[in-house]
Amino acid sequence: MTNRFHGTVYVGVTSNLLQRVWQHRNHTTQGFTKKYNLTRLAYYELHGDMYEAICREKAIKKWSRAWKIELIEGKNPTWKDLWFEILGG
Repeated sequence: MTNRFHGTVYVGVTSNLLQRVWQHRNHTTQGFTKKYNLTRLAYYELHGDMYEAICREKAIKKWSRAWKIELIEGKNPTWKDLWFEILGG
């Protein structure tokens, strides 16, 4: 999640991407994403099981900001909000 192009970046894991992004967009829970107004989905990955997803999340969280930006821009160079993509529209 982010707030703008090259903005603050949040990395998280969920078993329900649609629901979790909706929660971030609508500030329904307290925390980092609400504090920094992170409402845009800039990048996501799908994994076969939760263990694999958690391992990937932990790895990415250890990366430098530059590597995270490179990862995002590999799929989404303009940092467009992918919310509409996951909605199917």
